[in-house]
Amino acid sequence: MIIDNLKKVSPSMDTWLKEAKKDPSAVNVGMYLAHNGVVRQTPKAKVRNGIDDGSVVTGMDFSFDQGKVDMAIAEAKMLDGIYYVRVWLNEGRLGLGDDIMFVLIGGDIRPHVVDALQYLVEKIKTECVVEIEQGEKT
Repeated sequence: MIIDNLKKVSPSMDTWLKEAKKDPSAVNVGMYLAHNGVVRQTPKAKVRNGIDDGSVVTGMDFSFDQGKVDMAIAEAKMLDGIYYVRVWLNEGRLGLGDDIMFVLIGGDIRPHVVDALQYLVEKIKTECVVEIEQGEKT
């Protein structure tokens, strides 16, 4: 059962970037790339698969397995040219526009950083989290 009051306060990406640039790994980083996933009104089935059943998302129950997230982060840090990885995940009952996740990746060159961000976000979304969309028919 998801408890409404579990929802967390979102982090500041400005603060994250300042902290990342003070990290010892910063001397190797030529690019930081951030991802901010948010709850949207359009159902995942429509966005990803083109299936339109006439429903709209009104909220989401969101949870995650911290052990799996930690493993995904460790794997991302092993990718070529990646020197910095930070992840924040929300939890609980989320509303439209609420932050689901923040991911920050720092690496040597753009192709490595873009690939690592795509890899990590996909791994988190497919292996580490449970997203249950709440909705209604229009």
